[in-house]
Amino acid sequence: MANIQHPMNRVALITGSGKHRVGNVVAEALAARGMDIALHYRTSEDEARESAGRLSEQHGVRVEAFQADVSREQDVARMFEQTGNAFGRLDVLVTAAAVWEPKPLDETTAEDVRRQFDINTLGTFLCCQHGGRMMVAQEQGGAIVTIGDWAVERPYLGYAAYFASKGAIPALTRTFAIELAERNRNIRVNCIQPGPVMLPPDLSKQEVKGAVAGTVLKRPGSPENVAQAVVALVENDYVTGTCLPVDGGRTIGGAG
Repeated sequence: MANIQHPMNRVALITGSGKHRVGNVVAEALAARGMDIALHYRTSEDEARESAGRLSEQHGVRVEAFQADVSREQDVARMFEQTGNAFGRLDVLVTAAAVWEPKPLDETTAEDVRRQFDINTLGTFLCCQHGGRMMVAQEQGGAIVTIGDWAVERPYLGYAAYFASKGAIPALTRTFAIELAERNRNIRVNCIQPGPVMLPPDLSKQEVKGAVAGTVLKRPGSPENVAQAVVALVENDYVTGTCLPVDGGRTIGGAG
């Protein structure tokens, strides 16, 4: 990683951005707009460091990678402390770290539910809490974008624990929008609810067909669509407490 000093750059921390998934694409979009980037990973250190070097070289910004298990409060506290020590500020937080594990309802255990709540719900909460504290202490405040899921409005079979955990994200988003603005009026918190923007490679052709058929646009999206929405919510300083589906109209679609 290049240690490029840009003290006036805004700083963005994106959880779940080590691997080339949605969070990584969001990090690229923010780096392209001149933000210094804190990449977060849990186990994918090599990929995170490769991404850090690539983003720094391509966009001329400073990029650092930080390890944390977002379900562990001490890890989250350490990550934000390290980010503050490295960059001196935090302007944008995007909570893209998540686990998405299918399991038939009859086979779902309490431990399955706890695992997905720990990562998806508690992890988001802890990151908003600790990131929010940094933003409260800054005159310029900051912007937080949580990542939910369109299908909490219309759940499909096999993901009961996952949808329960993601269903809390809109309420969490609105709660932090109220709480943090009370402490600093320059802090905004919004949520993006992606649809079929990066379908898992192990989905069957029938599952892929169903995901696309359920959209109004009748085509899959891409992680770049989510990144574009993140940028819009970060830059628009009069939007807070909202949840934006980026789903090709699947929330309102009649099929799938």
